[in-house]
Amino acid sequence: MGTIDADDLLPAERLREGALEDEITQIHRGDPHAAEGDTFEIRGTTFEIVEMTERRLGDLTDEDARAEGSPDLEAYKRRIERTHDTEWDDENTAFLHRFEPVE
Repeated sequence: MGTIDADDLLPAERLREGALEDEITQIHRGDPHAAEGDTFEIRGTTFEIVEMTERRLGDLTDEDARAEGSPDLEAYKRRIERTHDTEWDDENTAFLHRFEPVE
């Protein structure tokens, strides 16, 4: 267990704000940026990584999309394609980093 930089895991300010407002509780990244038990801090609030697993993009759900700040999976797919200038491929994998605030 260690401490990671919130900016590395959540590179956009809107993601960090969403985490603080409990609107974003996970993020998928192309590479692992943390391990279960690692913590990070955003403006005085500490979060812990409670799950870190590799997942196939085709297995993501509307619930996953909402946990990452999108209204549904289709909107999430469009955002990922636009942000990463790529086409969505259900066979690609990404690493789920699910986090919770530490009480």
